Amino acid sequence: MTADRYSPAAFFELNDCLFADLFSTVRFVWEILPRIGDYLAATLHPAIMGTVLEGAYLEGPIYIGPGTIVEPGAYIKGPAWIGPDCEIRQAAYLRGNVLVGRHSVIGHATEVKNSILLDHAAAAHFNYVGDSILGNHVNLGAGTRLANLKNTPSEIVLKDGGQEIHTGLRKFGAILGDGAKTGCNAVTNPGTMLGRGAVVYPCLSVRGVFPAGAVVKARDLYTVELQP
Repeated sequence: MTADRYSPAAFFELNDCLFADLFSTVRFVWEILPRIGDYLAATLHPAIMGTVLEGAYLEGPIYIGPGTIVEPGAYIKGPAWIGPDCEIRQAAYLRGNVLVGRHSVIGHATEVKNSILLDHAAAAHFNYVGDSILGNHVNLGAGTRLANLKNTPSEIVLKDGGQEIHTGLRKFGAILGDGAKTGCNAVTNPGTMLGRGAVVYPCLSVRGVFPAGAVVKARDLYTVELQP
């Protein structure tokens, strides 16, 4: 197994990352996930620098950066660190151990837990982001779910071609490299990794490790017949 292939630098541009020190502590990118809580416990200094509109609910230690807006009906449960110029929209649910970079969006009916969004990442509509990392300029189509827990009680094993990689994790959603995108209602199964710029078509259920620039689509989504 080549460590460089699965390192944080293989997936993300980190030179200007607000959490670069967290990424520098691991060899394999998924090793960040169980460290998010400890990182927040050591670094989070609660403060509200942005705008929290009436009707939003905040609980626990939370930092909200300048220019960030938290809309009515959003529920943020700390620990959570949200960077500058973000949007936390109506009915968003941040369920603890969340790190959000600059200019990112967590939107209506989106739930995020134990996850990281880097700069300009968007989970804007009806998304689930559990135990996952969204790189810079990642966009989740409406209804995308990043599933993080198998129905069988066992660790999550990465599938990379014919290779199986044991992560030691019970909960592991997805790693989406910079610029990766998913179509509406796509589902990534536990232990999915999308390289930089990879694209998953709408309504697909995917699992595995996909290289940078991959386009994942079904061969025959539907057929069309003309009526007589």
